[in-house]
Amino acid sequence: MVIKKIIAGVLAGVTAFSLTACGAPRFTVNDAGEKVFNLKLGHNMAEDHTVHIVLSEFVENVREKSHGTINITIFPNGTLGSETDMIAQIQGQALDMAKVSASTLGNFSKLYNAYAVPYVFNDKEHYFGVMDSDIAKEVYESTETDGFRGLTWLDSGARSFYTVKKPIRKPEDLKGLKIRTMDSKMAIDMMKALGGSATVMGYSDIYTGLQQGVIDGAENNVTAMRDHGEVAHYYSYDEHTRIPDIIVMSEKIWDEMSDEQREIMNECARDASQEYIGKWAEFENKVVDKAKNEFGVEFVTDVDKAAFQKACKPIYDALKTEQPEVYNIVEKIQNFKVQKQVEI
Repeated sequence: MVIKKIIAGVLAGVTAFSLTACGAPRFTVNDAGEKVFNLKLGHNMAEDHTVHIVLSEFVENVREKSHGTINITIFPNGTLGSETDMIAQIQGQALDMAKVSASTLGNFSKLYNAYAVPYVFNDKEHYFGVMDSDIAKEVYESTETDGFRGLTWLDSGARSFYTVKKPIRKPEDLKGLKIRTMDSKMAIDMMKALGGSATVMGYSDIYTGLQQGVIDGAENNVTAMRDHGEVAHYYSYDEHTRIPDIIVMSEKIWDEMSDEQREIMNECARDASQEYIGKWAEFENKVVDKAKNEFGVEFVTDVDKAAFQKACKPIYDALKTEQPEVYNIVEKIQNFKVQKQVEI
């Protein structure tokens, strides 16, 4: 009996070592024979941001529903590095989960680039429907061989143009303007199609760039006016893209979980996505109210979206021939029909 205990102890030690190799937390086994996971989740937002608040609720829900067999610790404020850094850590088994933009994930799977195609979504309801569909699941699973998978999505609003000197109501209004974009080929191609000039710079440089005239405007969701409303006087709702944030997790961890634990993760993730929709809308409304009343920002709604859509058609034509796998997802998105709820 003593020898068996010694052997069991040695085996447990070997197992624990193998499961924590490369600095990655794996799991222990409790007295009931259940795997107990202690995971790390990183994101780059502050603790008072809606992202952190909803993720904190997600973590608590997972812990409760798993009866303590899945425990997640959040590392906010970009303490674990950039989004790309965090994905690399997941691949190296030093991190388990992260909140990243679909734009960042486009560097790992081209399918994520479908979300960045201008006007691929008809409207907010179409966007929500697609993100809750099998189309999103197909995209989530496209990075399995890269060591991680998508778990769920978080709304990050519609991106529109905001400018210093004049509103943008039609594509011609962008002619000659230098507009800050993300470091993304799709964003740069969009600006070219619309007649503006794309200027790539970091988010932290936008305020000074607008103030000093280095750029004439930028494009982002409306919450950017919390940071730039003092120097950008017009926000024009052309709503050219809706690029979601994605919660990703280690494929290795996912494979180690039981079917019941995976279902708990999926259920809590879906709940978090739905909860976030309302909280994000509240966040946007607060920002708009402050930008109007404290900064004097004019929010422009009479925008000719049809003209913007027409101007972006060459992007679709190029995508069809150059990236057919991405175009296939784009077609699926555009053909997706939102199910109308019928009241009885």
